Amino acid sequence: MATAPLAAPAQPAGMPWRIGVVRGSAPPPAELEALRHGLRERGYVEGRNLVIETRWADGREERLPALVAELLRLKVDLIVASAPAATRAAKDATTTTPIVMVTVADPLAFGFGRASPDPAATSRASCSCTPSSAESGSSS
Repeated sequence: MATAPLAAPAQPAGMPWRIGVVRGSAPPPAELEALRHGLRERGYVEGRNLVIETRWADGREERLPALVAELLRLKVDLIVASAPAATRAAKDATTTTPIVMVTVADPLAFGFGRASPDPAATSRASCSCTPSSAESGSSS
């Protein structure tokens, strides 16, 4: 999972950044720890300047829209949506909260973007990290 500095308006002093993570099922512990590790490396530390809200649908994809709505009520600054179903629920729920999609092999095929004839017109990135590559700092 890739992390980058949060690009958003300045946060009021003393207010932590809030990241919502939504998935169809609970992730392997190493996956969530890789996210926390990457954020810590960039200065975002839970309990200091970061809150991570996690919501799992327990394998019931029909629950995803309600879980995303709950995250939005909590006023998260960013949603990390894992897999197409969670990404779709987030995309359908907001046009203002940034969404980071994870484990979506072909975002264009799922309708999560649009192709541009000018490669410089858009920016696309992909990262596939396993727990061992997250620990070593490598990605592909």
